[in-house]
Amino acid sequence: MDITLIYYLVPAIIMFCCGVYGFITRRNMIAMLISLELMLNAVDINFVVFNRYLYPEATEGMFFTLFAIAIAAAETAIAIAIIINVFRAVKNVDARDIDKMKN
Repeated sequence: MDITLIYYLVPAIIMFCCGVYGFITRRNMIAMLISLELMLNAVDINFVVFNRYLYPEATEGMFFTLFAIAIAAAETAIAIAIIINVFRAVKNVDARDIDKMKN
């Protein structure tokens, strides 16, 4: 049995939709960050899958995915640093309480 493109795209679509739902519905910044990472991982899966099926001999999709993972790791480190600073100032990581930092 040959594994087709749909076997990879359906989980990636489900992951992306779960990430969008989590990002929209959550107000905790850590949960929002996790949802964003879920969306980025779904995009990475699509990079690899489309590269494999469109250009089986090429490795550009793999390199794009590694680059995207490195960017996501840097983005996560910066986001966690920002969240820690917000927590120190507001004593809460709820996104609705960020406007209290204006005072």
